[in-house]
Amino acid sequence: REGGFSAAWVLRLTEHPADSEIDEGTIDSHACIKSWHKTSWPSQNCCVYTSVASSNLSCVGANQVFDTDTVMFSYQSLTTPKTVYAYDMRTAKSKIVKSTPVRGYNADRYATTRMEVFVRDGTKVPVSIAWRKDAKTPKGPMLLSGYGSYGVSNDPTFSREDVPLMDRGVVMAVAHIRGGGEMGRHWYEKEGKYLTKKNTFNDFVDVAEHLVATGWTSTSKLAISGRSAGGLLMGNAVNMRPELFKCVVAAVPFVDMMVSMCDPSIPLTTGEWEEWGNPNEEKYYEYMLSYGPMENIKKGPKPEVLITAGLHDPRVAYWEAAKYAARLRAANETKDSRILLKTDLAAGHFSASDRYQLYKERAYEHAFVLDSLGLSNAKPGWAK
Repeated sequence: REGGFSAAWVLRLTEHPADSEIDEGTIDSHACIKSWHKTSWPSQNCCVYTSVASSNLSCVGANQVFDTDTVMFSYQSLTTPKTVYAYDMRTAKSKIVKSTPVRGYNADRYATTRMEVFVRDGTKVPVSIAWRKDAKTPKGPMLLSGYGSYGVSNDPTFSREDVPLMDRGVVMAVAHIRGGGEMGRHWYEKEGKYLTKKNTFNDFVDVAEHLVATGWTSTSKLAISGRSAGGLLMGNAVNMRPELFKCVVAAVPFVDMMVSMCDPSIPLTTGEWEEWGNPNEEKYYEYMLSYGPMENIKKGPKPEVLITAGLHDPRVAYWEAAKYAARLRAANETKDSRILLKTDLAAGHFSASDRYQLYKERAYEHAFVLDSLGLSNAKPGWAK
């Protein structure tokens, strides 16, 4: 990674050193590199990695032809479906050998960019943004998503489910907040877990405020979404700045963390202490209690919220979502602001295994967002 982006370099090594040097451990690793170059791609704001295009094409991870100058790279961005390139390591030239077909999609109609937002402690947080060129409006609708846990890099990858939203004028944004791995291991280990976990939530709220202040969207048009640990993020965002958001999608949200983390009989609890801390220890208990979503709900105005759960979820039990919905409803003082709970009686943590059912679930969530933003009757760009 470099500057928060995934990247790839090609190193040309010198001839193999003498066996005596290997045995004596006197080899200088830098002296073994004859030359190197960084690969370049259509957009810097992308996700690129070595891949297998098919069983008979060479690659790094599963290459059956070792004497080759060509390596296969997979490239994608918020506006480019997964595309496999054959990259010549000698000439630094590449050509497309395979593109993922997306029916009716024309990448030329869409644009993507990246910005860096200075948050409250002076840290620069990257944000990836995508939109349809002929549908974007100033201070228009936006769906901002985030995760920020476990050191997971929330890279800007293509999602065909987001295209219908962009076609209706919704700008898609991804906040690469601390707790993830986008900016390196320190982004997680030092600045986004244990007793620094609040950085994750502060980063997300500060990014949202910046997007409103700079005219990308407005408080009446800003939707946010997060799943699992991203649901913990949603719970904190609602508690911290409920007036900042029009609607929220909290999918299988980990919001009853204090109850779950205090009970070691739950299968995943003790392993999760490595992420949040063990609340049975005083130094972690007070800190975790200060940001636990369930414990910090206050009476007052609330945005519209869709909470989803799976009956067979082994990671975030369905009763967490039910309990959260009940408490939010009891605290909500905004007239006609919907707090909805949708429990799938056949799903687990990662939704349904049937991909078509998965698309239906995403469509349901997107329909909620469009309805909350006043776009339920909006026609897609191709239908205008």
